[in-house]
Amino acid sequence: MRLEPFSLIGTHMRLVPLTHALAPALLAAGTRDRSTYGHTAVPDTAEAMTAYIDGLLGDAQRDTAVPFAQVRVADDAPVGCTRFMNVLWWAGRDTPVEVEIGGTWLATDAQRSPINTEAKLLLLRHAFEQWGVFRVAICTDARNERSRAAIERIGGRLEGILRSHRPSMGHLVTAGTVRDTAAYSIIDSEWPEVRARLEAMLRG
Repeated sequence: MRLEPFSLIGTHMRLVPLTHALAPALLAAGTRDRSTYGHTAVPDTAEAMTAYIDGLLGDAQRDTAVPFAQVRVADDAPVGCTRFMNVLWWAGRDTPVEVEIGGTWLATDAQRSPINTEAKLLLLRHAFEQWGVFRVAICTDARNERSRAAIERIGGRLEGILRSHRPSMGHLVTAGTVRDTAAYSIIDSEWPEVRARLEAMLRG
């Protein structure tokens, strides 16, 4: 099955297909304050943003990712990116059986707002209720305590630490050196409880 680009619409934010037309606004969002990107890959030049988008659109063409820009509803401003990645398929099914939610970053002025919570709700709801996946993975650098706490807060369960698993990224590490990954997941039987938790968080 070809994974065509699509949008997911919420109250506080929209997830829209990533395109090069969004590059200037995303660059502005990613360079206002970079202090929270210690373990996160966020392009900081026009050239880097172009290469970043090129790479993600290439993954989309191979049906291994569905990249989104995160757009704040209040001012219609692109404030970050996220994506479905590491899409897995089984023979005989025309929808994925497993996806990972990752590559997520937000401008500093969009952090600690309902945007990230609603984005996770929209992505997880699509994965479990539209695609019927059995499992959603959410992974982060094992040293990224802030990210790990956020994943655990929405109901992600730690499966373990994958040693020497992925390249490091962000200004607190040497880019490209190997990192340990904290691997979390949510499975289909846990989704109703996670959905209720996310909805309650959005209600405040």
